[in-house]
Amino acid sequence: MSGHLPRIKERVGFAETFAGALGPSCLSSIDHVGELTITVARDAIVEACRIARDQFGYQQLMEIAGADYPSRAERFEVNYHLLSVTENHRLRLKVATDEQLPVPSVTGLWPVAGWLEREVFDLYGVAFSGNPDLRRILTDYGFEGHPLRKDFPQTGYVELRYSEAEKRVVYEPVSLPQDFRSFDFLMPWEGAEYRLPGDEKAEGQTAAAPSPAAAPTGPTKVDAKAGPGDPKVTEKTADTGAGAPANAEAKKAARKPAAAKAASAGGKASATDEPKPATREPRAKKDDA
Repeated sequence: MSGHLPRIKERVGFAETFAGALGPSCLSSIDHVGELTITVARDAIVEACRIARDQFGYQQLMEIAGADYPSRAERFEVNYHLLSVTENHRLRLKVATDEQLPVPSVTGLWPVAGWLEREVFDLYGVAFSGNPDLRRILTDYGFEGHPLRKDFPQTGYVELRYSEAEKRVVYEPVSLPQDFRSFDFLMPWEGAEYRLPGDEKAEGQTAAAPSPAAAPTGPTKVDAKAGPGDPKVTEKTADTGAGAPANAEAKKAARKPAAAKAASAGGKASATDEPKPATREPRAKKDDA
């Protein structure tokens, strides 16, 4: 099975036709790995979306995604992902803006854009003119800053915790008191440069005190006096004591009578009789007074 899923139908000549319909508002067009991206002017995004929907059959707005490039004059990109159900084709429209200039809202074409534009506004700080309810949607109440900007710290500016004293959730400046956050980047086999408990044992003692023996500097040579020994294998019956002679001896012993077996079982005879177990005499009853 070859190819990627979902399968997207190729629209031959669509990029040129769509760019001609947009006119001067079409700034660039690129088709890479089967994905068509057309950059349009910021003020013409609503008209470009209307042309894509009404004339070329892109019925659904699937997503509005942001991107941040701090080195550019217009650092933010807003990407509109459109889907044509009838043509089985996807189209990406892109506009650029900065922190001050708003992007026209497309909520008049697709009402779902209201929530999608709020996400971009919340995470990047891009404003959308014409959105009837442009509020934060993902971050907490009173959150400051925009988390997906490249200049926003990964730890954030504030952290929250539950205060037992105030019996509520409180916000505090970020504090990182965790241990092991300062690394020396030393190889473990080279040893650390700082002194650890127990290092004094490796140093020479005073003249009256015994000094530890110096550690060997070279490889230790072991003089093996014993040979490897004979291999412990049993390749024939003579090595184990089994075979026809052993079977004949076992057969002969099995046919002996029980008395002969008991006599040859070993042990030492004794002339003393087997002791009898001691018996306890019954206790005499006292006369009643």
